Amino acid sequence: MNIADLNELAGRRYPAQRWTRNLVGGMSPVQCENFALGYVVLEPGGGQVPWHNQGQEEVYFIVEGEGEMCLGEERQAVKSGQCVYIPPTVFHQLTNTGSTPLVMLYAYGPAGDVAHWKQELEGTLPRAGIDVPALPEGAAPQCVSPP
Repeated sequence: MNIADLNELAGRRYPAQRWTRNLVGGMSPVQCENFALGYVVLEPGGGQVPWHNQGQEEVYFIVEGEGEMCLGEERQAVKSGQCVYIPPTVFHQLTNTGSTPLVMLYAYGPAGDVAHWKQELEGTLPRAGIDVPALPEGAAPQCVSPP
């Protein structure tokens, strides 16, 4: 039996003030072909999943905290208890706008790595409004390097 214990997963810390632990897929002992699932903590006051897109459809479920979700040309406040659907190939970003950690679960399918993880760690994430479409007006800036 493969079990992923959140309390035993080291996960990865990203430059955009985010700690991601893969529960299914990625570095998890639990692997599936059809979906991936992860637990993410965005640090207070700006922790972020930076502006990116991917080929899989995805959902973000906000467990705790509050933030700003950008999806394509839309920008909206999100809070605990809400789930956001992200269609395939649509650019999106989630930023913690609160004074406490924002905790969220993501699920996407089919499974597999997404390019923005490696790009963020290498400092090669495409820049909003330059290499890829711009963020919605008034959105928190995309984090492309450590604060």
